[in-house]
Amino acid sequence: MIDCSHISKTFETKSTRTHVVDDFSVKVYENEFVTLFGPGQCGKTTILNLIAGLVPRSGGDLVVEGEEVTGPSPRRGMVFQTTALFPWLTTWQNVEFGPRMLGVKKSERKIRVQHYIDLVGLTGFEKVLPIKLSGGMQQRVGIARSYCNNPSVILMDEPFGHLDAQTRYMMEQELMRICAQEQRTVVFVTNNIEEAIYLSDRIVLLSECPTRNVCEYTVDFPKPRDYTAKDFLELRERITQDINDLIT
Repeated sequence: MIDCSHISKTFETKSTRTHVVDDFSVKVYENEFVTLFGPGQCGKTTILNLIAGLVPRSGGDLVVEGEEVTGPSPRRGMVFQTTALFPWLTTWQNVEFGPRMLGVKKSERKIRVQHYIDLVGLTGFEKVLPIKLSGGMQQRVGIARSYCNNPSVILMDEPFGHLDAQTRYMMEQELMRICAQEQRTVVFVTNNIEEAIYLSDRIVLLSECPTRNVCEYTVDFPKPRDYTAKDFLELRERITQDINDLIT
């Protein structure tokens, strides 16, 4: 589904040159949940933006669904860390925005929008503005908005990073439920080890900036997962040790 081969990215201005991504390669398969995990500010978000087509790569090959990525596409949905909702639009209008811009017929939009609002547990909040919603509810709107475009790939950039611990755990559970009902290929960014293990089929560990692949972990124990289970704790310890080796 996604094939990144020797990707690099350098940001340049008249006076500076910052090399952020260095020779990054990964393959992500259909309906797989892959997490990019690494130190803060290492370049995880840049990789996600490259896959989304929001910024051009400096080198390498990047193919999604058999087509080279040359810019944004509705086939690649994005969920941001900050909810990035339109504050003047209601829940319904925010979720409907993408299909409306794509010219989807009103009758189809109505069915699709209600389906995803129901899916994320916001039934009854269709006419509410974002300012009246909690942080977790706003992020649910963002997830529904992304899914409503019917993308094949969902890109999530630390979507729960700004939430309190209890709400974050609740949203992780909700995301697992949504993924089980609406299968998509997901690339998820986090710097939280427990979150990565709880959600992922595979975790890609990245180095400090300029970032590159260090190693991968296959998370093959059943979902839903128990944070206190032996296999969970053993993988957590292994990743923690690898991170410590990486930054020392």
